[in-house]
Amino acid sequence: MARKITDLKINEGLNKGLDTAKEAAKNANDFVYETSEDVVEFTVKRGAEWQNVTEKAIKGGLKLAANQQDLVFDTLEVIKGQIIGGSKRFRALFSKN
Repeated sequence: MARKITDLKINEGLNKGLDTAKEAAKNANDFVYETSEDVVEFTVKRGAEWQNVTEKAIKGGLKLAANQQDLVFDTLEVIKGQIIGGSKRFRALFSKN
């Protein structure tokens, strides 16, 4: 009879330990699930913000490139005019000799 009581106490202890382990696992699982949701929501939110920043940077970069291109062509036009004007003066200067 003593053995059966001891076995019952061991079984009760094992069941109690098993229930505690199950509860701990459930709590850990719930924590991981909630944390994962927070991480995903945060990632999506930050991704959208960075997408907006990137879009603005690309648009600004394209606008800057267009302005630089216009500046280069305007400068080339000025240089062309100076070369043409300088060549006329150069010819006039040396044609008198």
